[in-house]
Amino acid sequence: MDSTSILTDIPKLGKAKIPSPVQNCAKGDTNSISFVSDDERVLIDVSAQRLVQQFQNGQTPTSFQRAGPRSNIFFDPSKLRCALVTCGGLCPGLNDIIRSIVLELHWGYGVRNIYGIRYGLQGFIPQFGHDIIDLSPDAVVNIHERGGSILGSSRGPQDIAEIVDCLERMNVGILFMIGGDGTLMAATRIADNIRQRNLKISVVGVPKTIDNDIYMVSRSFGFETAVDVATRAIMSAHNEAAGYPNGIGLLKLMGRHSGFIAATATLARQDVNFVLIPEVDFDLNGPNGLLGAIEKRLADRGHAVIVAAEGAGQRFFDDEKTERDASGNIKLKDIGLYLKDAIVSYFDAKNTGITIKYIDPSYMIRSLPANANDRVFCNFLGRNAVHAGMAGKTNLLIGHWNNFFVHVPMQTVAGKRKQINPKGTLWRSALEATGQGSLKND
Repeated sequence: MDSTSILTDIPKLGKAKIPSPVQNCAKGDTNSISFVSDDERVLIDVSAQRLVQQFQNGQTPTSFQRAGPRSNIFFDPSKLRCALVTCGGLCPGLNDIIRSIVLELHWGYGVRNIYGIRYGLQGFIPQFGHDIIDLSPDAVVNIHERGGSILGSSRGPQDIAEIVDCLERMNVGILFMIGGDGTLMAATRIADNIRQRNLKISVVGVPKTIDNDIYMVSRSFGFETAVDVATRAIMSAHNEAAGYPNGIGLLKLMGRHSGFIAATATLARQDVNFVLIPEVDFDLNGPNGLLGAIEKRLADRGHAVIVAAEGAGQRFFDDEKTERDASGNIKLKDIGLYLKDAIVSYFDAKNTGITIKYIDPSYMIRSLPANANDRVFCNFLGRNAVHAGMAGKTNLLIGHWNNFFVHVPMQTVAGKRKQINPKGTLWRSALEATGQGSLKND
């Protein structure tokens, strides 16, 4: 990794002069909180060889600012108003993020004015008429037991100037934006507009993507829950396939542009014979194509399990009309149903009887409550977002890198995507677990 060009500077609204109300452990009290200094950094690239090379070249290794509570804060909690908004698709853990932010603001810093913006960025625009929600500890006490988002969500861009107008009218000091790549790009534009107006409003992002594909963020919330449920779906597909002669279990999982869920769930269960991801091309026909490989698998073992990420094989639809959703994202064609039809046609032409079961648990997974590991992770993300905002930091998101929570500039990640390295450990392990080979004819 070439980390030398990665932006790591975090903007601040001004000097933090107010002593933090969060108790510190300067006197060695193990029941208190240790403050974090802006000088504490987390290396981006921990390769010893590259670090030695950088030192020899007189370079300072690139690093992220470590997240956590600061000894001095920028905002006066007694006068501060905060707003939270969730955008884009649903994801396990959204309510956990909301809950942890509210609890830290209220109990950690004494902030009493916390507003929930309904239905994503629409909630800022007067013409939609969406009410706001007063968020208090009582309002969020049990929301982590529910899936979805109590604030609701929406897709599609809204006028940035109108959003900032609304923040001014509401006298909001910190805006917490929970969302994926599109939300983070919008957050960057909101922060830029705020800066142009010389306003003292902090914008803090919490990265949300069930696909785990946000650039320079090693893990996103909801991913572990998705893998957990996907693993059970793989077990069902395997049981269905093994229960019939020439049985085939075909499972479509989330992963528009990155196959992390499909590949990780494949390793977690190891009942999968073929895993298809957006990062690695495959052929259907020909001596090394998928259909021939399935035929050989059935001849050898009598059943097969196939896992396909939703973004895999989209080149098979190049001749079809491209459609986009409200956010401008390309609507993917259904690779699961395409593969099912192709498999049925292939074996029908050979007069070979098969039994194929197609499973698509995507929306069920997206709207589930988070599992225990994701809940803990959401707690860290939400509380560190509060610490960053209260310290007057802005235009950043809370990321997880090299086992530390860090501050990542939004412009570093906006518009970019993390994907599986086809030559990396994860994909190599998936190939070893399935034994599928390249599935390419050239």
